[in-house]
Order: sequence, then C-alpha cells, then structure tokens
Amino acid sequence: MKAFHFCENKMAYTNVNPRKAARRHLAAANVLDRQSGPGDQPGCRAVAGYLYGIAGELAVKQMMLNIGLDPSEPAFYKHFPELKSMLSTVRGPHARELRRIADNSALFQHWHTKMRYVHTSEIQDGWVDKWKKSAEDLINQMEAV
Repeated sequence: MKAFHFCENKMAYTNVNPRKAARRHLAAANVLDRQSGPGDQPGCRAVAGYLYGIAGELAVKQMMLNIGLDPSEPAFYKHFPELKSMLSTVRGPHARELRRIADNSALFQHWHTKMRYVHTSEIQDGWVDKWKKSAEDLINQMEAV
C-alpha cells in the first residue's frame, strides 16, 4: 500500500492514518451526541452530525487506499457529496464496494461541509441519526476490506 501523504498545498502532515482517524472522529461524535448538560443541546448534536460525516469520509478514504488507489487522486481531497460522485467512476477489480457507496443516495444525504456555518436549527435530528448509522456502517465496511 502506498504511503498516504497530504501534499499539493493541502496539508503538510506525513503520518496520516485514515483508519484511526475515522474511529477517533466517530468516538468524538458519539460523545458530543450524548452531551446532556445545560446548554449542550442541540448544538453538540449538530457538531456530532458534522463529525459523523468526517468519520464516514475517512472510512471511505481508507477503503480507497485498501484497494490500491493512488493517494494523489483528487478524490482523496474531496468531501461528501463530491466524494461520492467521484467514487462512481472508480474502476478495477476491487472497486465494486466504492461504487455501491456512490450509488447509495441515502448515504450522508443532506450532509455537506458547509453545514458548519449554518444555524443549529437547520440540522435535523433525523439527519444526525442517519449520519451516525452511515458512519458506523462505513467504518464496519472499512474494517472488512
């Protein structure tokens, strides 16, 4: 497997591990999702939703590495929903799982990095529940590949 180095003026980190990062972001999202102190919700839940999406993306990027995709490919620098669109073009003997992810219209529906700028009231509880399930499913899929 090729080393995964973010470069091209994107990031200068050299010890990148999407597998561990996916698990870490999922764990952090779960902590925020369960926060119940005064004033914690609904804001912490909205941030949890954002982190569920990041965890899902990282799981997908680990799967991309697992099947031998070159980390310099543009898809490694994309977020949902653009990342899903790019997965639909992946070819090769082990690309079927990635294409299934791309074809799943429910996967991270309504999730976008721009959500971090919107008011909490725009992030629906039902979406967060679905994003959590999607992140968990993708991480389980990542572990199986």
